[in-house]
Amino acid sequence: MLACSMNLQAPAKINLHLSILGKRPDGFHEIESLMVPLTLADSLTLELGEPGIAFRCSDPTLPCDDSNLVVRAAKAFFEKANLAPNVRLHLEKAIPHGAGLGGGSSDAATTLLGLNQLYNRPLAPGLLHELAAQTGSDVPFFLARSAALCRGRGEIVEPVPFPHALPLLLIKPGFGVPTPWAYSRWSGSRELPGVSYAPQAFPWGTLVNDMERPVFEKYLLLPILKRWLGEQPETVGALMSGSGSTCFAVLRDGADGAALEARARAAFGEVWTCLCQTVVE
Repeated sequence: MLACSMNLQAPAKINLHLSILGKRPDGFHEIESLMVPLTLADSLTLELGEPGIAFRCSDPTLPCDDSNLVVRAAKAFFEKANLAPNVRLHLEKAIPHGAGLGGGSSDAATTLLGLNQLYNRPLAPGLLHELAAQTGSDVPFFLARSAALCRGRGEIVEPVPFPHALPLLLIKPGFGVPTPWAYSRWSGSRELPGVSYAPQAFPWGTLVNDMERPVFEKYLLLPILKRWLGEQPETVGALMSGSGSTCFAVLRDGADGAALEARARAAFGEVWTCLCQTVVE
């Protein structure tokens, strides 16, 4: 018997390290990245309903048509499962888009997981992974629901232990960075003078992001934001996540994150901020 409805969390992610290894023949870039899920999450409600796929989103700036990854993932699921769709999907957004936090990819993966559960698991994990990889490069990571080392264009996912609940402050300016644009600028980009791109080593891992080079060239606020975060007494390190535009700081144990958040808002004005931590599975 089918469940009538369910609610699932779609977590954000950060890249603790992101290395670009080169451009592939298919036009994508070969990467190696350690991604970790966060306590920050969107919320997706799935309900059996009238025939078709009805999708609503709390963020009016996001499309609710086939260009939304949730709708694309749902259509792919029903086609692969050979099922007639009859579902209502409602997405409550907490993760900003264009942020390098994987919100859209996480929503798509959660849609696949939720529909497979709602319809009594017609698709094996391998088929779900195949659909996820077809939907977007980061989508397979979010099927794993754990920290993972991601390779290829992101679709090769190796879950790894990460028993560290790192306290974080995320800051996103009032603009996003288009991921395809950022990757297209990688090969010809140069480091800005006076900006540190060096790896930051810690007992739990290394912070480094090769995408900072192309993104910082155009979005000059971001290296300023990263440097400011790294200089604050509450932090041990700072980095841009993914292709931006979010920068995050790892906080010292016991640090007053709210005080840092307030100073960041005073220093940078209209920015989105979030205090959260990495998820320990």
